[in-house]
Amino acid sequence: MAGRRIAWCLTGAGHWLEESVTLALTLEGIDFFLSRAAEEVLRLYRLEERLQGRPLFRDRMASAPLSGRFGQGVYRALVIAPTTSNTVAKCVLGLSDSLVSTFFAQAGKSDVPVAVLPTDTVPYLLSRDPAGRSVAVRPRAIDLERVEQLASFDGVTVARRPGDLARWLEALP
Repeated sequence: MAGRRIAWCLTGAGHWLEESVTLALTLEGIDFFLSRAAEEVLRLYRLEERLQGRPLFRDRMASAPLSGRFGQGVYRALVIAPTTSNTVAKCVLGLSDSLVSTFFAQAGKSDVPVAVLPTDTVPYLLSRDPAGRSVAVRPRAIDLERVEQLASFDGVTVARRPGDLARWLEALP
């Protein structure tokens, strides 16, 4: 059904990756879009098998022709979760040089609501590496500033944790 699907982009972020995949798999009508880095990270965290049998698109082209689906009304929302500081910066600066940043731009141009779950939302956090070990992460001031800039964009919701994203998804019409 047109306009009922959700485009879910995965980037190269490991923090909140398992939580994001788990949340996405509880929903109907999700099309997954993987950046090249996401493919690597999914393998490292041993999560790629969980996406088998789901609509899955990989970043294999210099252009992003699938971004036209936003203007055609195929997607009712775009989720980018989890999101690296690199992708956040590209979105804030208006760069459309990757599958995910092009999707972000096209969703905005098509009045499709966007939710982003950045990995860098607090000055200090504990993350898990692929082996399950706890790793201290201290985002740079510029990364935290970019998240705040992104939060000011019309039509964009910045989720600060996976629970915020789940509530946003529940409230979608």
